[in-house]
Amino acid sequence: MNEDFKGKVAFVTGAAAGIGLATSRAFGEAGASVVLVDLDADDTQAAAAEVAKTGARTLAIACDVADEAAVKAAVAQAVAEFGRLDVAFNNAGIMVDRAETAEASGEEFDRVIAINLRGMWSCMKYELQQMLAQGEGAIVNCSSMGGEAGGPGLGAYHASKHGILGMTKSAALEYATKGIRVNAVLPGQIDTPMNDRLKEAEPEMLEKITEEVPIKRLGKPEEIAAAVLFLAGPGASYVIGHGLAVDGGFLAR
Repeated sequence: MNEDFKGKVAFVTGAAAGIGLATSRAFGEAGASVVLVDLDADDTQAAAAEVAKTGARTLAIACDVADEAAVKAAVAQAVAEFGRLDVAFNNAGIMVDRAETAEASGEEFDRVIAINLRGMWSCMKYELQQMLAQGEGAIVNCSSMGGEAGGPGLGAYHASKHGILGMTKSAALEYATKGIRVNAVLPGQIDTPMNDRLKEAEPEMLEKITEEVPIKRLGKPEEIAAAVLFLAGPGASYVIGHGLAVDGGFLAR
């Protein structure tokens, strides 16, 4: 089933690269107007220009999702530009350097939670307010296969991704009868700029991780984008509060 988003407005955070950019492009190709939100203004503008090549109307917004007031303003700007907000993909997030729990930095823990978890909560809050006013909408949150599994040295990151699933399920139950569907996607090891650091710093670690994936390869950002468009589209109209793993079989082991 090809998802059709003609006449729809999609709001994507973490949109300047990787999964966010691939998903923004996919929404554009499916006919949506796309609001691209990311931290760096220049990178976000460049991404919006790339998505505009699909023929989509685009809007680039520089925003730190850890700043609730900035998130509120970004949603308001998107609605002011396009008149509505039909779909949101809350994708902004960061990875952390590996550190066992007894050695981890409290400041680093707070930073990860502020961006990955609190930031996603802020996005949902203001997206939901707009969607309630419209009487409909769909939200897809980006968790991770780390939202259902542990990872040595990555306690803060995994805590944030577990939390995203909890927020997703709770919000899904709150708004299921109000025309709004909330779901999550759980990417596995995806070939994105976030993995480039691992390629450079610990190539043997990336090789080991890839070997542990049943399909024996990294995923592509476009494969996550396809899952997001499914969850956000009419083909998933009966899918509520679900975390869809797109992980090459990792969680099936």
